[in-house]
Amino acid sequence: MQNIISRYTNWLHTRWPAGGVEKSPNVNEDGSTRLKGVRVVGDLTGVPLLKFSADTGAKAVLSILEESDFKPGAGADTDIYDLVIVGAGVSGLSAAIEAQKAGLRYVLYEADESFSTIQNFPRKKPIYTYPSEMEPAGELRFESKVKEDLLQELKAQKEAHGIETTRAKVEHIEREGGVLTVALAEGEAVRAQRVIVAIGRTGNYRKLNVPGEDLDKVSNRLIDAGEHAGQKVMVVGGGDSALEAAIALSEAGAKVTLSYRKAEFSRAKPDNVERVKELAAAGELTLLMSSQLQEIHQDHVVVCGEDREDCQVENDYVFTLIGREPPLDFFRKSSIPVTGDWSPKIWGGLIAFMLLMTFLYHLKAYKSFLGIEGTNLWQIFASRQWFPFNIPVLGEQGSLLYTFLNAARHDPGFTFALMYTTVIVVFGIRRMRRRKTPYVKLQTSTLMAVQVIPLFILPYLLFPYLYHHGVFTNGGFGQWFGMTFLSDGQGGDPNQFWRSFGFILAWPLFIYNIFTEAPIWGWIIFGFIQTFVIIPLIVWRWGKGAYCGWICSCGAMAETLGDQHRHKMPHGPKWNRLNMIGQWVLAIAFVLLALRIVGWLTPWEGFDKAIAGFIDKNELLSYKVLIDLWLAGAIGYGLYFHLSGRVWCRFACPLAALMHIYARFSQFRIFAEKKKCISCNVCTSVCHQGIDIMNFANKGLPMEDPECVRCSACVQSCPTGVLSFGRLSRSGGVVLDRLAASPIQMQELQDLTPVDQFISNARKRGETF
Repeated sequence: MQNIISRYTNWLHTRWPAGGVEKSPNVNEDGSTRLKGVRVVGDLTGVPLLKFSADTGAKAVLSILEESDFKPGAGADTDIYDLVIVGAGVSGLSAAIEAQKAGLRYVLYEADESFSTIQNFPRKKPIYTYPSEMEPAGELRFESKVKEDLLQELKAQKEAHGIETTRAKVEHIEREGGVLTVALAEGEAVRAQRVIVAIGRTGNYRKLNVPGEDLDKVSNRLIDAGEHAGQKVMVVGGGDSALEAAIALSEAGAKVTLSYRKAEFSRAKPDNVERVKELAAAGELTLLMSSQLQEIHQDHVVVCGEDREDCQVENDYVFTLIGREPPLDFFRKSSIPVTGDWSPKIWGGLIAFMLLMTFLYHLKAYKSFLGIEGTNLWQIFASRQWFPFNIPVLGEQGSLLYTFLNAARHDPGFTFALMYTTVIVVFGIRRMRRRKTPYVKLQTSTLMAVQVIPLFILPYLLFPYLYHHGVFTNGGFGQWFGMTFLSDGQGGDPNQFWRSFGFILAWPLFIYNIFTEAPIWGWIIFGFIQTFVIIPLIVWRWGKGAYCGWICSCGAMAETLGDQHRHKMPHGPKWNRLNMIGQWVLAIAFVLLALRIVGWLTPWEGFDKAIAGFIDKNELLSYKVLIDLWLAGAIGYGLYFHLSGRVWCRFACPLAALMHIYARFSQFRIFAEKKKCISCNVCTSVCHQGIDIMNFANKGLPMEDPECVRCSACVQSCPTGVLSFGRLSRSGGVVLDRLAASPIQMQELQDLTPVDQFISNARKRGETF
């Protein structure tokens, strides 16, 4: 049985890549931080490209100049700088040039030497200056193609603009009395109106923490591969630095062994991976995948291989190129939050918000509190005439105004739905203003319309209004869908209009139209077609996200209120295994459906009541309390601002779990233009479903993880326009979506001639020339 479950989970989801996301300072899109007046530029904004680094540095200064409370020269008499720039790399130099042009009183600090990151590149390392057509803001430009030429070019531009650096290490930044204090390592401090942090990922080199790592033969950087010609060299790592070093050493005549702890290279550029494999196939390099270095000795190293057996490898030199730890302590000391850190304040906020959501969802399920009968919160509020029970009911009975105000006083579901809908509309508008692409505009507008009309106006205003005017009293539509009431008021329950949620919220997300005391044939027939015909078809054509990202009310809240928190979703194999919780909830829903059918058919009344009680009664172990109230409600929404807005959708929603199965047969994919991918991991970091999108993109593979909800965050956030939504055609071709989701691609299309635009659009439709 365990083997069957393992094979099923592997087929469904765990087979896909599950790379993690590195911690980094919490920086807004414009580089601003929680510490007012401090901006972060360069690599730490997430894009490790020279042009983007220069662009962020220049734009930071330009943005500061536009701030209304920034007064250049205001502190000249008190030794307060207009601007302090920390770090003299590419982004720092770009910022300094703009500050010089603006006549600002500034200082540029550097703890090591200017362009130290580039200085540490291997000799004659090729320089990647993509995108070639991009002109970064400011005056810093890049023409050189190798390390040495680039350094000369940068130094020449620095001298030409008269930029000077001050050697000092900045320990932290703090704000005092409206002015920023920059503390230096020597115990000194300077004050400034604004600070730009351009230190890049210049933290400490990561260590393997194995015996012998402190030997002289071990280094964490390669300067000149030629010095190791003829030597037996071990390179440890799987990123671009490791692969490029292994290639350079091998081509310089060293006998190279490349050890990497994973089964495949997931972070390096495709060109580097292909070159390493070519060298390995030619016998000029030895690849040890799924291996770990255990010990380092003077004449050999000990490696644990894929078979978990240790082996000795003759060795003269070891390069441990496993990256650097970002300088996170600097940001923590400066009270700038780091993504993934959990401070007491964050824990306190989580607990407080969880309690609020617990209260609201129990208020909505007003029959009991914590599953205990007799604790009717809504009646307690009503007896004390608290809001909304003190709202005067105006208008004639049966009017829309009367219906609205009466529902606000007597129906907790109405009040909750009104709050829910208002949040989606308000934050939906904010999302469209923030992410200005046709895709986001249409998607968000659709989500808002679905929430406002069928999920609010229909059940809480229109249907009650029609009921008061004689509709739903003579059978027909109302009888088929459990919403027929006798005209004399002696039969039926007008509160059953909530059943119309079923037109949008499909089984098994919304179970209560199916799990009824007697069969409601309209919902049974409609629900079967909806869940097992309509949804499979749209998932097959457009992917799971056609429902989760464009229709579902849970998705509407996640894409609006949760839009700015998507980067908080945990990633990695352990978290991906938790995705299987939804499969268990789905299994429970199927079991309950089967028992409900048996209950309808069996003459044993006690069995029927027991099943009905487990499904819908407010008991501690009922499906309604455990799944709807706690898992989907209090917990799912309680984690909103701390673990993304898709906790329920990703891990436990039974309908999403069913659509995961459908999605394994879908035509939908996210396609990647491999040559543009820079392995920056931005796409993965913004995915609030935990998908390792970059692992597909840098290999040029179509992303087919069934977790995708088509939110477009990865497509929109990609700095080089690599990703596109699309589908596989019946002939095996690729058809890209016409609705633009990438700002980069939108700009590229605007720059094309009419003929080129025609050809580009035709290719998106799958046409060839």
